Amino acid sequence: MTAPALFTPDEPAPVRVPREGGASDFVLTADHAGKVIPRRLGDLGIAAADLERHIAWDIGIAGVTERLSAALDAAAALQAYSRLVIDCNRDPSWPSAIPVISEHTEIPGNRNLTDADRAVRVNEIFRPYHDRIGSLLDTRAAAGRRTVLVAMHSFTPVFKGEPRAIEVGVLYFRRTRLAEIMLDLLRAEGDLTVGENAPYALTLDSDYSVPFHAERRGLEHVEIEIRQDLITTPEGQAAWAARFAQLLTAALPRLG
Repeated sequence: MTAPALFTPDEPAPVRVPREGGASDFVLTADHAGKVIPRRLGDLGIAAADLERHIAWDIGIAGVTERLSAALDAAAALQAYSRLVIDCNRDPSWPSAIPVISEHTEIPGNRNLTDADRAVRVNEIFRPYHDRIGSLLDTRAAAGRRTVLVAMHSFTPVFKGEPRAIEVGVLYFRRTRLAEIMLDLLRAEGDLTVGENAPYALTLDSDYSVPFHAERRGLEHVEIEIRQDLITTPEGQAAWAARFAQLLTAALPRLG
């Protein structure tokens, strides 16, 4: 049995790509930029307040990524739908891709899904998002363009009751040259608490986008995590976008 279409044409596309032809070597991704739930799924059985929490999206990262894209003239891919519908940074076969519990919050709308229910979320959100990134990277490669991938994320200041002092994290699976450079540059700022593979470590079991798009293609890359209380406002988003525009610009010549 085939599940009904997930959303109608007047609902957001699963991905938008500002500055597709941007001049920068950098390509930015934001897997959790949006918190939209398709109307057909209602509210997934959760309270409206829960949609404002980190369990639903990476708070503030869309604003940072959009501003950083503009500052660098870099292509960016931003995903519009809530990670509670399907997490585009998880392999669709993993239970965490469509969670029935996120942190301590139950997600009733994700219980007892059929294979067809799951497949429609994969086919209408997950695959279009990653296919669009893949197409962008293929086009750049065919044109002989260099690509340095920066995966943009944000993290909650308190996770399961535990405060996090880290303000910005540099994540990698296999330590890349760009990760080393960004750690050096961020630590040299002198006013930041910087985490290396923190607040969590990037592994093949925790993340999908970086291993699939960057590791598999042999692209230089890094994953950045910014603490959400620093980027909840437009002013905070602008400040962090400006800071990373300077740091990434400084990093590029050091990559060689």
